[in-house]
Amino acid sequence: MIKGNLNSKDDLTILVNEKGIQNWEQLMNFVKNIPYGRNSNRTDFSLVIKENKGSYSSKHAFLSQIAKLNNIQEVKLILGIYKMNNSNTTGIGDELAKNSIEYIPEAHCYLKIDEKYLDLTTVDSDFLKLKNDILEEIEIKPEQVADFKVNFHRNYLKKWVVNSNQKMTFDEIWNIREQCIRNLSKQTSS
Repeated sequence: MIKGNLNSKDDLTILVNEKGIQNWEQLMNFVKNIPYGRNSNRTDFSLVIKENKGSYSSKHAFLSQIAKLNNIQEVKLILGIYKMNNSNTTGIGDELAKNSIEYIPEAHCYLKIDEKYLDLTTVDSDFLKLKNDILEEIEIKPEQVADFKVNFHRNYLKKWVVNSNQKMTFDEIWNIREQCIRNLSKQTSS
């Protein structure tokens, strides 16, 4: 595992250091222990620290950016599309069952470090829960967690609605997905 010190003089690393975090392992522990929740601005990675919360995207993009700024080469940011269901995403509520949907393809970010996958979204997150439900994955840059990730996900979902002969429209499926995320946020913040 990476033991890298965080000593870059950029604003983001300084913000981390001000929290008493000096190395990569401390940072990973800190991030997985802060609450799950969407930040007020997807492109401002400092909000993971300032707002003391983050989504799977913002937390992993933040970690990837810190690794990049501190010349930690082994860290890759991965965008995966997986079959989100109650088995692999505890806390999404009964939205899927209410709408007779087995799963919804969900975009999820995680890290790949030296060929090992890590999901640091919460203390209970475990990539192994998703591993067998991954439909597609690509490596992205931290700044791609905003528009690129959303567009990639929406396009994937639109194709899935057509190819799987869903009885609902893309907008209906997206709204169900959004309710699942709201349920997840409520559950992890309580």
